[in-house]
Amino acid sequence: MRTLEMVGLALSRLGSARLRTFLTMLGVIIGVASVVALVSVGQGATSGITTRLEGLGTNLLTVNPGGTFTGATRGAFGSAQTLTAGDADAIAALDGIAAVAPMTQSQQLVKSGTTNTTTSIVGTTAAYATVNAYEVADGSFLTDASLDAELRVAVLGATTASDLGLDVSAIGTTVRIGGLPFEVVGILASKGGTGPSSADDQVFVPLSTLRVYFVKGDTVRSIGVSVASSGQIDLAKAEIKTTLEQRHGITSAQSDDFSISDQAQLLETVGSVSTLLTLLLAGIASISLIVGGIGIMNIMLVSVRERTREIGIRKAIGAHGRDILMQFLVEALTLSLLGGLIGIALGIAATALIGVIAGWGFVFNPLTPLVAVAFSLVVGVVFGVWPARQAAKLDPIAALRYE
Repeated sequence: MRTLEMVGLALSRLGSARLRTFLTMLGVIIGVASVVALVSVGQGATSGITTRLEGLGTNLLTVNPGGTFTGATRGAFGSAQTLTAGDADAIAALDGIAAVAPMTQSQQLVKSGTTNTTTSIVGTTAAYATVNAYEVADGSFLTDASLDAELRVAVLGATTASDLGLDVSAIGTTVRIGGLPFEVVGILASKGGTGPSSADDQVFVPLSTLRVYFVKGDTVRSIGVSVASSGQIDLAKAEIKTTLEQRHGITSAQSDDFSISDQAQLLETVGSVSTLLTLLLAGIASISLIVGGIGIMNIMLVSVRERTREIGIRKAIGAHGRDILMQFLVEALTLSLLGGLIGIALGIAATALIGVIAGWGFVFNPLTPLVAVAFSLVVGVVFGVWPARQAAKLDPIAALRYE
């Protein structure tokens, strides 16, 4: 019997018991849909995080202070106050540095009329927008003149402006930060992101102004550095390291009281974690495929029992054992393939829906459904062979006598 005839016979047989066929395929459908959707979710999350990291700035380096010591216990990096505005000026003087933006911050209540919100007040310089790739939607960003004169001016993040009910008409109006009046000179375009660390939920004021009213001292929380070109990043990191070690009096026998990170390190870390997460999700989802395979094996064993007389008749009129084996194996593969195709459609639909809800859009790798279908076919072969062999080994005389 030719393969096409076997497929036609298998479809006819499966169509005669539609409900049982659907329930048998359900495990494979769920398994394939889960694999496609969960793998795509992992890839979408990676894409979303990567896009946000790349949106932090162009060729960005971030210099953070070191950790504090309490007796023999060391705190986390960034907990010490080891960086100053002078360090930022020294870095800005190095070759290959396009822009430098020191920053420090304070948490304050911001009020506009009767509306208020508590958010981060970031004290920085005019270069901050360039270093961190911010775009101004309305008005302007901070200027060197506002920094020199310690003006009480503020630039609002997109989320902060929305929380305060402000729009383009707010430029030139006054908000109160920590009880003090500040003139709104700009509103930034949204960069995306939610939560307490959202880049859009901040208010930017001149660094000198923040020091006068909210944060005393010359230290800064971090220094953002934009390198002139990506090919100069490693050299810039080495020069910044040498410069800060000299300024802080750090010898070769001592540990640095600062750290320098770049986007490549962050992207590499995110990539490795996301890959592991995606593999884990795919592994969990594939369990349901195995369960679906067990269902196929179970129903095929039942089918062999129900069709014992049919098998006996076919053998009596000349069918070989391999013909019977192929007939039942093709039925198992047909169940797996149909279930896999339906699962792919459901998985793609789920991927699109999750992408819209999560905000990273439709992220889909064509290789994923191909692997999922291939795996479902392997499941069909593995779990269909035993029932098919059971059918092929039946003695025709005993089969004809079976009631």
